[in-house]
Amino acid sequence: MTTNRLIAFNKPYGVVSQFSSHEKHDSLKQYITESGFYPAGRLDTDSEGLLLLTNDGHLQAKIAEPKFKLEKTYWAQVEGLISLPTLERLAQGVELKEFTTAPAKVAMLDEPTCLWLRDPPIRERKSIPTSWLSITIKEGKNRQVRRMCAAVGFPCLRLVRVQIGDFNLFDHGPALGEWNFIAVNQLFK
Repeated sequence: MTTNRLIAFNKPYGVVSQFSSHEKHDSLKQYITESGFYPAGRLDTDSEGLLLLTNDGHLQAKIAEPKFKLEKTYWAQVEGLISLPTLERLAQGVELKEFTTAPAKVAMLDEPTCLWLRDPPIRERKSIPTSWLSITIKEGKNRQVRRMCAAVGFPCLRLVRVQIGDFNLFDHGPALGEWNFIAVNQLFK
């Protein structure tokens, strides 16, 4: 009988969240050697950070399905100096093309010193400053955080998922491009 386990993977920029080969990008099979594990949710190719994988379908649903309301926290570097009223708009929910997002937890961040350098680096414009935000959502719809930031006039330059549930990448997680097994109770305390 196989033990249900959970993998925390620190996904680099440019890696697709699938095991099947991709014509342009590395896939999970270039990083994760365990068989029978599947992503519990997605993390876009151009996003970085925490991706959970499991070999248990029920656990996968509990992590990925919005109905379970498992919080996911992202650090977003956006173009421009963001204001308090804009933070409040993000927190209240943002109207997107096909839906309005649920309220989110949003806060300004100093530029994180614990992050790795991104390869390739983000585009920089000398005349346009950037801001860092922490955004916690429960929905996780397609490219939601990027779309929220763009909808309030602050395009996302870099997006790093740092936490899912109670598991924080910087407290217990692996280094960039690495993975480790974690206990389910690290996710749901």
